[in-house]
Amino acid sequence: MKLKFKTQAYQSAAVQAVVNCFTGQPPASAEAITYRIDPGQAKKGVEDLFSESGFKNADLTLSDVQLLDNIQQVQRGQNMPVDNSLAKSKVARINLDVEMETGTGKTYCYIKSIFELNRRYGWSKFIIVVPSIAIREGVAKSLEITAEHFLETYRKKARFFIYNSKQLHHLESFSSDAGINVMVINVQAFAARGADNRRIYDVLDDFHSRRPIDVISANRPILILDEPQKMEGAQTLKSLEEFKALMVLRYSATHKTTHNRIHRLDALDAYNQKLVKKIAVRGIAVKGQAGTAGYLYLQSIEISSKKPPEARVEYEQKLAGGNIKRIVKKLSKGDNLYDLSNQLDQYRDGFVVSDINANTDTLSFTNGLELTVGDATGDVTEAALRRIQIREAIKAHFDKEQALFQQGVKVLTLYFIDEVAKYRDYTSADEKGDYARIFEEEYKQYLNEVLDLDETPYIKYLKGIPAEKTHSGYFSIDKKTKRLADPAVAARGENAGLSDDVDAYDLILKDKERLLSFAEPVRFIFSHSALREGWDNPNVFVICALKHSDNTVSHRQEVGRGLRLSVNQHGDRMDHPAIVHDVNVLTVVASESYKDFVAALQKDISDSLSARPKVADEEFFTGKVLKTAAGDVAVTPQLAKQIYKYLLKNDYTDDTDRITGTYHDAKKAETLAELPPELKPYATQVYQLIDSVFSASQLPDISDDRRPKKNPLNANFEKQEFKALWSRINRKAAYSVAFDSDELVQKAVTVLNDKDAGLRVTPLQYTIQHGEQAEAVTYDGIKEGNAFKLKATETETNRQSVHSAVKYDLIGKLAEGTQLTRRTVADILKGLNVAVFAQFKTNPESFIAEATRLINEQKATVIIEHLAYDPVEDKFDLDIFTAGLTKQDFSKAGDKLQRHIYDYVLTDSNVERQFVKEMDTSSDVVVYAKLPRGFLIPTPVGDYNPDWAISFKEGAIKHVYFVAETKGSMSSMELREIEKTKIKCARKFFDEINQRFAPEAVKYDVVDSFGKLMELVK
Repeated sequence: MKLKFKTQAYQSAAVQAVVNCFTGQPPASAEAITYRIDPGQAKKGVEDLFSESGFKNADLTLSDVQLLDNIQQVQRGQNMPVDNSLAKSKVARINLDVEMETGTGKTYCYIKSIFELNRRYGWSKFIIVVPSIAIREGVAKSLEITAEHFLETYRKKARFFIYNSKQLHHLESFSSDAGINVMVINVQAFAARGADNRRIYDVLDDFHSRRPIDVISANRPILILDEPQKMEGAQTLKSLEEFKALMVLRYSATHKTTHNRIHRLDALDAYNQKLVKKIAVRGIAVKGQAGTAGYLYLQSIEISSKKPPEARVEYEQKLAGGNIKRIVKKLSKGDNLYDLSNQLDQYRDGFVVSDINANTDTLSFTNGLELTVGDATGDVTEAALRRIQIREAIKAHFDKEQALFQQGVKVLTLYFIDEVAKYRDYTSADEKGDYARIFEEEYKQYLNEVLDLDETPYIKYLKGIPAEKTHSGYFSIDKKTKRLADPAVAARGENAGLSDDVDAYDLILKDKERLLSFAEPVRFIFSHSALREGWDNPNVFVICALKHSDNTVSHRQEVGRGLRLSVNQHGDRMDHPAIVHDVNVLTVVASESYKDFVAALQKDISDSLSARPKVADEEFFTGKVLKTAAGDVAVTPQLAKQIYKYLLKNDYTDDTDRITGTYHDAKKAETLAELPPELKPYATQVYQLIDSVFSASQLPDISDDRRPKKNPLNANFEKQEFKALWSRINRKAAYSVAFDSDELVQKAVTVLNDKDAGLRVTPLQYTIQHGEQAEAVTYDGIKEGNAFKLKATETETNRQSVHSAVKYDLIGKLAEGTQLTRRTVADILKGLNVAVFAQFKTNPESFIAEATRLINEQKATVIIEHLAYDPVEDKFDLDIFTAGLTKQDFSKAGDKLQRHIYDYVLTDSNVERQFVKEMDTSSDVVVYAKLPRGFLIPTPVGDYNPDWAISFKEGAIKHVYFVAETKGSMSSMELREIEKTKIKCARKFFDEINQRFAPEAVKYDVVDSFGKLMELVK
């Protein structure tokens, strides 16, 4: 299996933020970058095999003023705080910070930035500096597995190597090769004590009496710091100066020291854009003191339509020989633990089940004891707690695996432990440690329950995996004994508690792709806590730390190993917007209560958002950029006042101008107050701007993994009316598009030249601010206040391009953006009026962006006109109605439904909620279904998932069978172009299906209410 990579818009944005900081820098010429490599002093009789010519990075020709202007343009474009100076640092003249949340692919982004900087400016010498062996090995692996992907895009490969003071010949190639060269080095190799670590500064006989650092620095490399917050010690920063870097790019999710921050993709952005997994928690709360009461652990409350709720409880039971064993059993109301335990005295007083409440997930006894799911009480030793954790992780694993197996997604569960002996005990006959033995016992017990289910491909898969083969340990290996061993761990510094053992990481990384395959039986992995950073596998769905919390690792770091979006058996990322958070849910099995773990995690996330603005006042909104289809619009003081008044009037801000929960609740429910007329044209952008202000209400919802309502298919699913409906729409088809490029050229030229709706380029604008020195205000004898006070702001338009020195491949850029041939693009450009084409000089970037948009719109129109569907024999399996339901949270899904095929339905908007309410109470509706996410219609602009399938009563109803799409507005002007195109494709799909198969046509249409639907069907 091979991991696949594709171009992602959010990653491209991070790359362009870096590249655009150097707009105006001319591409390097051969003369500018060639130099003579220091040959050193060869030993007598040894031929000098080294090249004399080297290729270094060309110097920055831009002035500080130009660089700062570029940086400010990038910052304004993202509505980030604008710096008024270049960040000061002795390491390099330019210091840029890129903030990217863990799991969003920052390594991919800086590797792609390397290729882009080379393509745009000719820079070719890069050094990636990392704080630990773990990250170093991971970076090297990423360079290896992305090589083919970038070769397809850039038609070149990067030569890379890991710096090793014993293999210095790589430095000669690094200097003499004219292509892209990347060196990966961990900070210990140049900033730590010890003979091997300091060799980089020594004159070495085996390196022709030269210092490695001199050969490196002669290349004026670009430094990329991965996790720079771990490399901020005085000695490290001093050592970095020796590299004489052209610039420093710093990539992290948690910057401590800030420089010129040019891009931000923080935890909130990543979660809201569905770029990382959702998080769920199984907490274990220990109540009472050991030995004061009978041992009990409430694992879950199980509900069924055929019998009252039951509680799955672990308790102690006396065996025939007098020994005591802990067992797990389902309890019902009225069960007496004293009897069930074979009369253990600890359960004598009132341990009779009085209530099992599935709504509150509580179990009550007649003696007043009440347990919530996840509570353990009585003699809860550490061994008992670890067994519970191992068991819960196994159960969470099976819950996910049953839902994801048929989608080709392999589930991995990761256990972190403190010492190898707990997993592999070489003093034991079978060499199994306590945790390995407990795991196999719990795994077999739960597996037996699962195997009672109907025979399916998943059950067959499970039967083929022995318990002892489905778990494995990833640890260091003692070179003498060849046995697993505890790794060497850093004792102090930023990497305290982490391992620098390269063997262990090498093993993990070599198995990265193999572990993702169903052919590999290993699904449960035990690894040392010190190896935490070495884990970077996208299919880790369950994390369980079987260790004491020592506060050296935050809760955010703990979940970070599992945030990356998963991949299927083909290496494709499971990132389809319709299913991304149904599939990608990370469960953390914690050794503390759900409430405590979530509180700590929310605090970690909140603390990491320090760069976000906190106050939504007029000053914040003024000058921000609203990106619209017609171009960027700057927020004037007048517009800023309107936004501020809107928030204030509707209680969306508090007395300190902070965004309230009221705003976010209304936004989720789609009940936000109407914007004033001046703001309506920019509604989407205004709300995005408001959302960029931090509010605690925005923090990701971390669910309790045990609490979701069950949502089984009910009797409506078996109704003949639904079967008839399903038989009519259960068809798959392939589409084909055949159109004449001349037709597209003609349509595109007509639209681009249109006087009213054609190509209009936004002239470049710049802002002039006037200020004067302000009086400092004295507080308690200390002078405070702004040094200057802003008095006036003017906006000027420049119709002469500031990019006149930059050469653009206009045809290439348009061909890339439209996916058309260069010839077709050239024909379109030939047809442009002189005045329209002249706008290219005014603002090349705007010209390219607008022309791309307009051409793509015409391309979509032509596609629809020439689109044809050809039905195929393949149909959807009924499994799509059950896939992914296991872990969906229906706790807020509302009341139980009467006519839907499930008891509950998750709606996406207020329009849908009202639609369901009226449909479920209508006497005209027999049965209906929210079509599952797996029901997809292929279109040239992406797969399309219709909303509803409805079967009406025969009689007054004209269209008994109906497929409906619900939208908040019926106006096509309100829909995005891609939505309109998908809807048009769906109409063609159902028209073809009706003609070929349906004896009674299935009607498809878009409605904004149940009333509109009834107009169409009657």
